[in-house]
Amino acid sequence: MARAPSVFGMTETALSAMLRRNYLLTPWPWRSLLYLLTTPVAALVAFPLAVPLIPALALIATMTRDRTPDPGVLLVLLFLFIGFYAAGAPLLALPLAHVERYRLRLIRTAPVRSGHRTPPETGPWSWLVTRYAEAATWRSALYGTLLAAVAPFATGLALLWTGMAAAMVVAPFLVSEEEPVTIVFGEVSTSSGAVPYALVGLVLLAGTPYVLGGIAGLHGLAAAALLNDPPSDGHLHTELREVSRSRARLVDGFEAERRRIERDLHDGAQQRLVSLTLQLGLAKLDVPDDSPAAASVAKAHEEAKALMAELRDLIAGIHPQVLTDLGLPAALRELADRTGMPVTVRSDLGERPAAHVESTAYFVVAEALTNAVRHGDAGQAWVRVFREHGLLIIEVTDDGQGGADPDAGSGLTGLADRSAVAGGRMLLSSPAGGPTVVRVELPWIRASRDEVAS
Repeated sequence: MARAPSVFGMTETALSAMLRRNYLLTPWPWRSLLYLLTTPVAALVAFPLAVPLIPALALIATMTRDRTPDPGVLLVLLFLFIGFYAAGAPLLALPLAHVERYRLRLIRTAPVRSGHRTPPETGPWSWLVTRYAEAATWRSALYGTLLAAVAPFATGLALLWTGMAAAMVVAPFLVSEEEPVTIVFGEVSTSSGAVPYALVGLVLLAGTPYVLGGIAGLHGLAAAALLNDPPSDGHLHTELREVSRSRARLVDGFEAERRRIERDLHDGAQQRLVSLTLQLGLAKLDVPDDSPAAASVAKAHEEAKALMAELRDLIAGIHPQVLTDLGLPAALRELADRTGMPVTVRSDLGERPAAHVESTAYFVVAEALTNAVRHGDAGQAWVRVFREHGLLIIEVTDDGQGGADPDAGSGLTGLADRSAVAGGRMLLSSPAGGPTVVRVELPWIRASRDEVAS
């Protein structure tokens, strides 16, 4: 059966789907019906988990008949119940919980996850010790017990409702004077007398999808509460590491694509534009000054030179070639010359860091200087790059008006995100009136031999 979409990115369940106006037109009533129809099968599998309850029920029945049970028998039954449940419940509950997590997809869009830990060692004994020592196993056992003891009654109630509503609807077609029909709590011998029951049956039948959704939803709510285990610290740390690695892979992919675009523009479009500019320059010399075409050729030549300058700036903005060829200090000095205000660059690195660290540092400085010019009204800036305690430190200071706010959309959030992707962090000091200091700390990773050779 097709999986229903979630609402606004949130988990949708059979209960929440009932709030829709078009609930009857969605797959949710049928999903709920299928869930309830498969519940007796799951309850039958879980029935051994409820077997230890039989002696307890027998004792309760004996006590209700004013009979005092033998204390010895009571203790024996109690120990048998505890021993059977403690020994066998987890072994049966674990595969049952796995199947139930899969079956819950019928009535909820988000999967129900398992929080079981990985055994520290291989082998059946290590697996048993781990399983019996974690709370998730016993929650699964409790769910299996409730599934066997309570779920059949809930499913029976839903089927009884549906059958009763259907019987009331067809009652006028079954009743006759010779053979009266018992409907609910009354007996009807004429078709006209069965019409009111049929009308009530139609109302009940119209409400059947909501009854099915409600019972299935409540069952699913209890199942999710017991089977949906929150991730342990180990799981959480593993997931965080995987998120960091996947984010780093994405950044590396984007950086590689950025360099490819830069090479294509530098080696392809820019070279062709340079050739075109030269040809226009030669044509300008060949065309007489008083010729009608002289002005057009001269204008085209100037526009080609302007376009070449814009393309050069675009290439530098994508990934400056000087950064690859000469390293971060040279690239920062070239960036300072193009900033449009006096910028002092101080660098003390000694050796080149890894390419992605250099690229992150360069674009951090570029964005910080752009912010200083556009938003800080700065007249001068200072850039300092140095290595300290295994970190690459980048400090950008300007004499602007200060008051920089990351929430104001000034690009500071992008700086923080770019630093975080590289495993670093950004610190900001920007009091009203200035100065503004942006400090970025990146893990120092030494450039590989291939990077140095390239």
